[in-house]
Amino acid sequence: MKSFACGDVVPGCDAQWVCGSDDEILVAVAQHAAEVHGLSSVPASLVDAVRGAIVTV
Repeated sequence: MKSFACGDVVPGCDAQWVCGSDDEILVAVAQHAAEVHGLSSVPASLVDAVRGAIVTV
C-alpha cells in the first residue's frame, strides 16, 4: 500500500490517501487539487513533489 498526505506538499491541507499504487494516489490527488485547491491542471513539478512524498505503508 502507498500513502500520501497533501500537507507534505501544500502546508495546511489535511487530506490524506492510502491506495494500492502511486498511480491511484496521483489520480485521487489530481481530483483533490481541482476540487479543493482550484487547479485545472497539475503541473509536472507538483506531480514530482507528490511522487517524492508518497510512502510505502
